Amino acid sequence: MSYKDDIKALAQLREAQQGKWASISPENVARMRAQNRFKTGLDIARYTAKIMREDMAAYDADTAQYTQSLGCWHGFIGQQKLISIKKHFGTTKRRYLYLSGWMVAALRSEFGPLPDQSMHEKTTVSGLIGELYTFLRQADAWELNHLFRDLEEAHKAGDNARADELIAKIDNHETHVVPIIADIDAGFGNAEATYLLAKQMIEAGACCIQIENQVSDEKQCGHQDGKVTVPHEDFLAKINAVRYAFLELGVEDGVIVARTDSLGAGLTQKIAVTNEPGDLGDQYNSFLDGDEIESASDINNGDVVIKQNGKLVKVKRLASGLFQFKPGTGEDRVVLDCITSLQNGADLLWIETEKPHVGQIAAMVNRIRAEVPDAKLVYNNSPSFNWTLNFRQQVFDAWEKEGKDLSAYDRAGLMSADYDDTELGKLADEWTRNFQRDAAREAGIFHHLITLPTYHTAALSTDNLAKGYFGDEGMLAYVEGVQRREIREGIATVRHQDMAGSNIGDDHKEFFHGEAALKAGGKDNTMNQFG
Repeated sequence: MSYKDDIKALAQLREAQQGKWASISPENVARMRAQNRFKTGLDIARYTAKIMREDMAAYDADTAQYTQSLGCWHGFIGQQKLISIKKHFGTTKRRYLYLSGWMVAALRSEFGPLPDQSMHEKTTVSGLIGELYTFLRQADAWELNHLFRDLEEAHKAGDNARADELIAKIDNHETHVVPIIADIDAGFGNAEATYLLAKQMIEAGACCIQIENQVSDEKQCGHQDGKVTVPHEDFLAKINAVRYAFLELGVEDGVIVARTDSLGAGLTQKIAVTNEPGDLGDQYNSFLDGDEIESASDINNGDVVIKQNGKLVKVKRLASGLFQFKPGTGEDRVVLDCITSLQNGADLLWIETEKPHVGQIAAMVNRIRAEVPDAKLVYNNSPSFNWTLNFRQQVFDAWEKEGKDLSAYDRAGLMSADYDDTELGKLADEWTRNFQRDAAREAGIFHHLITLPTYHTAALSTDNLAKGYFGDEGMLAYVEGVQRREIREGIATVRHQDMAGSNIGDDHKEFFHGEAALKAGGKDNTMNQFG
């Protein structure tokens, strides 16, 4: 319903109250409704799921239409990202947010900073989803509030053309609410625990849930050692649990991202159940490392023996009770994981790799697409990678194959600033710049994200401010390095009272109290210094 149509409908509703609502303005109610488009988290989940599905179809038709997101650990940070995106690009199309379990563990747990091992409170994840959408909805209200204030001024000035222009902007306002890809780790327990947490996340607004094939109580960060995977049957049960949660809550377009950590995982917690040669359990067990045995005398107390490729094998079992995979089987296990997940309910894949290498990712995706042609990935452009060193070494290796003279370069020392302005350094930066485009085209990556960007930007900017403020620059460190840049670059937070909702609150006071309203935005408000 348009703004004008809503006013008409509300005017009729007020008249039906026979004077009891005489102090209620239909214009104000219509304005408040426009500034609060989404009433529940499920409204958001259904709306954003539809967006993701449309974006996935667009990518299938044209790989240049890939999507991107940045991770965030606070509602304000997510809000500012979307405000910046709209400011610089005019639209939020194909831009999402990512909610990282790593960030929740490191920055949001009541236990204090924790490693990425699912030790934080599980409900913190759904709480952060709700917080992010609260801030994104407030960004809508903030932006629309400025349009409505301008509309009031146009009406007072009798400028009908300007008023019509503003009403059109209000009716066609693009929301800051975008899809969030939310990390549920390994499900925080069994399949029932996964289902219960998934429901909370969806009710908070999540349209997309990412789940990994690690063991919940042994979970590790994807870029650390010691990862332990589960048999496919266990993982598929959790995918089913998430799907049931989506369907129960009426989010039929909900998206599931199945993440495999098998490339860097050398261990499994248990041997898969198998009923016949070649079934999924048998395929999983075929990757277990072990020694062939000839007789029962080769078996010691505590040994576990399985039939593998028609032979009896004593599998290698660690003191922890975990079983070891054969070295060099990571890529084969990744391919089997991905095909199995897509054929059993997952919508997108996540392959955790040890480096950002288009060729490596593409080799695995091509094998997956031989079985599932429309396979698509979500890829972690992780700060855990040394991007500079990785791409400089990739250029070095490419040049070495070409027979190019590399005597001016030390492959192990390529991180040095001495290489920043060299031909190799510049080409590596170009490869980095094009990584997302190339990987979207060649390696099936539909969505690129950076998990922990603001963890690092907050630390860097704080270091710069602290160095100047507590040093010789004093207050100039803040004024020159922060406030003056905010003013000149048009960063809305320079008027932080307005960004926090002060003007919205003033307008509401006027709605509720009329001329008796005590407003904060008068002539003595120092925010007026910023125009």
